[in-house]
Amino acid sequence: MTKSLELTRCLPLADLLAKKSYFLFGPRQTGKTHLIQKSLPKTRVYDLLDGATLAALSQNPGRIEQELAPQDQWVVIDEVQRLPELLNEVHRLIEKRKLHFLMTGSSARKLCRTGVNLLGGRARTKYLHPLSATELGNHFDLNRALSIGLIPSIYLSDDPPADLEAYTGTYLKEEIMAEGAVRNLPAFSRFVHVAALCNATVVNFTNVANDAQVKRTTVYEYFEILRDTLILRELPAWREGRSRKPRVSSKYYFFDTGVAHHLQGRDVHPGTSEFGAAFETYILHELTCRQDYNGLPPLSFWSSASGLEVDFLIGDQIALEVKAKTNVSPHDLRSLHAIKEEGVFRRLICVSLEPHSRKVEGIDILPLSDFLKALWSGDFS
Repeated sequence: MTKSLELTRCLPLADLLAKKSYFLFGPRQTGKTHLIQKSLPKTRVYDLLDGATLAALSQNPGRIEQELAPQDQWVVIDEVQRLPELLNEVHRLIEKRKLHFLMTGSSARKLCRTGVNLLGGRARTKYLHPLSATELGNHFDLNRALSIGLIPSIYLSDDPPADLEAYTGTYLKEEIMAEGAVRNLPAFSRFVHVAALCNATVVNFTNVANDAQVKRTTVYEYFEILRDTLILRELPAWREGRSRKPRVSSKYYFFDTGVAHHLQGRDVHPGTSEFGAAFETYILHELTCRQDYNGLPPLSFWSSASGLEVDFLIGDQIALEVKAKTNVSPHDLRSLHAIKEEGVFRRLICVSLEPHSRKVEGIDILPLSDFLKALWSGDFS
């Protein structure tokens, strides 16, 4: 792999910014800065990771207006959470000059919790995720994606383990400490490793508290921190089932399979439970990318009290089961047959590693490539 590979991301920043101001959030190293440089090459950028820029705007937020040229209609503020008070000036310039701002960050937590001006609907929100298969095109390799993840700098790295080690260390030491969210970093570090072992599951918070050696109430706070900093995704349970009593607890997924496996201290090999969980996590990643970039109905999952479970529900139209198998058996489809009895979902799909698509008793068994083609062409919208 090479770091110089040029990829086209699915988020059209220029088209978005032509219409309105936006917040653009995403975990660190998902490519926000690179996307800005490529999509908005002539746009004025204020990088708040630069100490001099941060200090200057802290002392005088009005410098933005003073430095603007008449032709400047768009302005980018990178890592805006480092100076939340700047949003008052952004608000003023949107009203006075009709400027469009793009404000990026790796977390919305500090903005939401400091009570700052969030522009009162004058800016929409978008998220940038790790790479999707459609963005990688012919450079997509499933085994590589499941093993080291899809963060651009890591997927394209010639030493992914070293970069994953640096990434997780940077996150714990810089992101969380910068947020001021935890006082006991060693305890939070223990928790993160335990939480990673719960990836793609319904979490037992008491067990996590015991394993991480922290209070149960602290575990709830720590999970909230992971959600707020975009490291963790919460998938809600579908509660409308009538034929069978549904479970109502959410499932949790790390945003990237490589980060999850590095924190777990586990490798991913085909045929193992780790491979199956990674494949499921990856499918959620593709669904989330499609939802945030191009629109998709709300996502959820279904689990019955008797233990039946369908991995993903797309709105109230599509039930989606994920099987990391080259030969899907009738037993693998029993949860889809069970949810079919609810009479709600018009299409039942099993995403698999089979080489060809087929249909079994009303259930579409799709190879990964066929599923991705249908997803990104809008068949599930």
